[in-house]
Amino acid sequence: MAPPPAADMVSELPSSPFLPSLPEVHGSISVPGGVGKFWRKLAAFAGPGYLVAVGYMDPGNWATDLAGGSAFGYTLLSVVLFSNLMAMLLQALAAKLGIVAGLDLAQACRAEYTRPTRIALWLLCEIAIAACDLAEVIGTAIALQLLFGLPLVAGICLTAFDVLLILMLHQRGFRQLEALIVALLIVIAGCFAVELIMARPDLAAVAKGFIPTDQVATNPAMLYIAIGILGATVMPHNLYLHSALVQTRKYERTQRGLKEAVKFATIDSTIALFFAFFINAAILILAASAFHAHGRTDVADIHQAYDLLTPMLGASVASVLFATALLASGQNSTITATLAGQIVMEGFVDIKIAPWARRIVTRLIAIVPAVIVALLYGQSGTTKLLILSQVILSLQLPFAVVPLVKFTSDKALMGNFANGPWLMAAAWMVSAIIIFLNLKLLLEFI
Repeated sequence: MAPPPAADMVSELPSSPFLPSLPEVHGSISVPGGVGKFWRKLAAFAGPGYLVAVGYMDPGNWATDLAGGSAFGYTLLSVVLFSNLMAMLLQALAAKLGIVAGLDLAQACRAEYTRPTRIALWLLCEIAIAACDLAEVIGTAIALQLLFGLPLVAGICLTAFDVLLILMLHQRGFRQLEALIVALLIVIAGCFAVELIMARPDLAAVAKGFIPTDQVATNPAMLYIAIGILGATVMPHNLYLHSALVQTRKYERTQRGLKEAVKFATIDSTIALFFAFFINAAILILAASAFHAHGRTDVADIHQAYDLLTPMLGASVASVLFATALLASGQNSTITATLAGQIVMEGFVDIKIAPWARRIVTRLIAIVPAVIVALLYGQSGTTKLLILSQVILSLQLPFAVVPLVKFTSDKALMGNFANGPWLMAAAWMVSAIIIFLNLKLLLEFI
């Protein structure tokens, strides 16, 4: 493991035995120096959190939130809230690891574990990225079908060409990429804000939905969707992604500089994940108020939701806003999946591949099963595949969360920035809850 930085050391490069994460943009964004300048420093650090937040509102979330709201009303809002609180904690730990140790999570695993272990962890992470990409492929294809009448299979194939968008963004600089992500997030949030105004949800029932209930653990159908929401919210590859993205900022590697960087990175990710929480809660509330409240408890299909929103809400723009937000969500997520794939491949096994080539490989892995399912089972099959992809993501979570908590609690690696007793207890409790829920899901499945 790399030693923690000395209190008075200032270095331009991370104190790690590896090449920097995302070397083409590492330390490329300057941070104002000196005391004060809070807002300017916050603006300089703002960005990585929003790229991470994209994964918390991708098309996979739509399927699980729609299914949960339609079938069980507002009950699973407590799961959405709890998942986002866990995400805020875990992403803060990921940011701290990247800033203090100068390592992304994949590099830390590579430094700590034996070759067979890290290869196994890498393969599991690749499965998670493929599952995430599968959700993006299906979600984007569905949005194209709803907005432009494009056949589902044609839409799935068309998503292979989004690699051109990735190349263009890489050439224009990292700040341009972050700006596009934020712009698309604003589009998504705006669409759902209008949808909620039209849906007029029962505010008292919404508030009650945020109170946990034991039904979530005792009802197998509810548990399955709850695990899907957890998997769609706390995404394993986002932990690898965040620990690398925070290193795009050029901060001082002193005790004061690192402390300041950790503080602003945590603020950035917490604010961004609050927006993700709003989107996830909005989708579930919309499904509960537009469908469950009117006796439609079977709406788990994005196509169904699109078709029913206009008659249920009495406004033709409702369905268009829904599909527009879905398209923006799918395009946003495809950018971050590419970055995450590059980080885990280079970090775990030191395999370097051009971003466009990595994008094509990852996207083809997602396209093949999506096309097969679309051809054999049509719309209903792709929706089930969408929900299954989120459950797969959830099953991968322990293999990212446990190493993250272990590394950030290691004084030899983190020095004075190692997790304190209370933070360590909270982090291990979150890990235990994730593992317990996944084991329960497996037992129910068996």
